[in-house]
Amino acid sequence: MPPQDKSVSKTLSKLQRHAGVALWWAIALPLISGGLLVWQAATLAQVIGQAVEQHAPLKTLLPALALVLGLMAVRALLSGLGDWFGTRGAEAIKLALRQALLASVLARSPRRRDQPHSGAAVTAIVDQVEALDGYFARYIPAAAQAALLPLVFGAIILPLDWIAGLLFLVSAPLIPLFMALVGWGAQAATDRQAQALSRLSGRFADRLKGLLTLKLLGREAAETEGIVLASENLRRRTLKVLGIAFLSSAVLEFFAALGVAGVALYLGLTFIDFLHLRSSPLTLELALFLLLMAPEVYNPLRLLAAHYHDRAAAKAAVAEIEAQLGALNSDVPAIVDVAPCPGRALDVMLAGLTLRTPDHQRVVIEDIDLHIAPGQHIALLGPSGQGKSTLLEAIAGLRDHEGTILLDGKPLEEWPESHRRARTFLLTQRPKLIHASIADNIALARPGANRRDIELAAEKAVVTPFAAALPQGLDTVIGEDGIGLSGGQAQRVALARLFLRDAGLILLDEPTAHLDPALETEIMSAILSFARGRTLIVATHSQTAAVQLGKAWRIAGQSLVPLALPRMRKGVA
Repeated sequence: MPPQDKSVSKTLSKLQRHAGVALWWAIALPLISGGLLVWQAATLAQVIGQAVEQHAPLKTLLPALALVLGLMAVRALLSGLGDWFGTRGAEAIKLALRQALLASVLARSPRRRDQPHSGAAVTAIVDQVEALDGYFARYIPAAAQAALLPLVFGAIILPLDWIAGLLFLVSAPLIPLFMALVGWGAQAATDRQAQALSRLSGRFADRLKGLLTLKLLGREAAETEGIVLASENLRRRTLKVLGIAFLSSAVLEFFAALGVAGVALYLGLTFIDFLHLRSSPLTLELALFLLLMAPEVYNPLRLLAAHYHDRAAAKAAVAEIEAQLGALNSDVPAIVDVAPCPGRALDVMLAGLTLRTPDHQRVVIEDIDLHIAPGQHIALLGPSGQGKSTLLEAIAGLRDHEGTILLDGKPLEEWPESHRRARTFLLTQRPKLIHASIADNIALARPGANRRDIELAAEKAVVTPFAAALPQGLDTVIGEDGIGLSGGQAQRVALARLFLRDAGLILLDEPTAHLDPALETEIMSAILSFARGRTLIVATHSQTAAVQLGKAWRIAGQSLVPLALPRMRKGVA
């Protein structure tokens, strides 16, 4: 087995633990049903044998017939329960894996160069994870049945008739052999189909994002044609995978039918005295039992072949998930609510810090040193494009950097992602707003916040006055990226998130942009009041805001220099 296949198989095995006991019941119940099948076939053969050979009256056969019907009902119940447990276990695995993958994606910095395209990530989390359903719900129980039941049936049949047992032993192994041969081609085709699906999803999402640009450049028709061709390619690959799956089923059915026909031919020739291979006469009861069991010996293998494609699809899905999102770790914790994390202000130390553009071609800030004491409030000034936003993002852990960034004396890289996010708050120039109500957008900072906390945050960020004029107040739904609000209103909605957090380090990028002087003063007062006892760094063009902070540094020429302000706010360290 290639190393990649071993890795994928190991990952699938680890995922099984999320199903709990449900998957074990899905495996055990069909095996119990298989044991009852032997009892059912033996009882039915006995009833027919007594009725035909011994002319037993119907009255004496009724208890045995009732037993056969009861066994059939119990086996049907066990089959239904097995399917239900298999589905339940598969759903539990998919839920745990989706939570882990989503938490893993959200834990990454959005500035990472290996961050997957949104379309590919969605396809991996939704479609590729869904492809695991058949593997856990159907293939694993079928594989257990195929591994055990034919051996059990063969062990029962062989002492009764060694010829029939020998026919089973010769023909049954051919089925897995040819399944494996066909499976190699099926796996390769399924891998290519999964990759084509991810590429198509990523391409569609990218074109959808740039729809306006494509329209302005007159490229919408060409891109539409490209997506249609990619869709056709995916359709052909999907049909090829289905064709291989049908071929594997046909191969199995051929050998299963060949084995059943061989047993039937042997029994028929023995009954007409053409063959004399047995040391004792062949009774009708034994012949019926062998004929009833003949299809059942192959049935677990047929069931395995029917779901063999689910295995190939699952392995292709795991490989594609790892290709798009990195090594799959089912132990990643699910997303949890970011509850308030009370704690002292953070100490920030920058030593020999150098920041570059994402392509690493240009230096933005070079070899700067800065110490911000716990509870200190400072402003970062400088022209646009000089690196103020980049510096804030680097302190928040969203940018690659050279040199040292220490938070509370600990290197930034040593902070667990969840702890760093709980202790810091970053407001960017273009904060993300989603298609939801204003209240829901504010609550993104702390999903568990109650309504009163959200209303208080809206008041502090001066959201309440303009929200009150909207049809549904804070429950008014806005569009993606704040459509329906002005730039200043959208900035205040995002700023309101600050007041739901108890961060020790607050990083604000142009929090008063798009605001008139009076509103700027009001919001800065609310920020400074909230930030008392916390470390605050504000990147701004506003001299008024900088004066209120008390200390300022200017970024100029890739360096950081202290700036003398006209006035100093009293009481600030």
